[in-house]
Amino acid sequence: MAKKGENRGPVNMKCSVCGNIIRPTEKNKKNTTDKLSLKKHCPNCRKHTEYTEKKN
Repeated sequence: MAKKGENRGPVNMKCSVCGNIIRPTEKNKKNTTDKLSLKKHCPNCRKHTEYTEKKN
């Protein structure tokens, strides 16, 4: 049986509009091999924008 958190790792997210970087979130690297993309609220833009995975 796999250990808890074995495939999960921290991922930094970057706003596609202003480039603001938010705190890291987790992603399963085994199941999701492509870049993660989420809609989140950006405090700089003051609206919901597309956040994509930042290259480490």
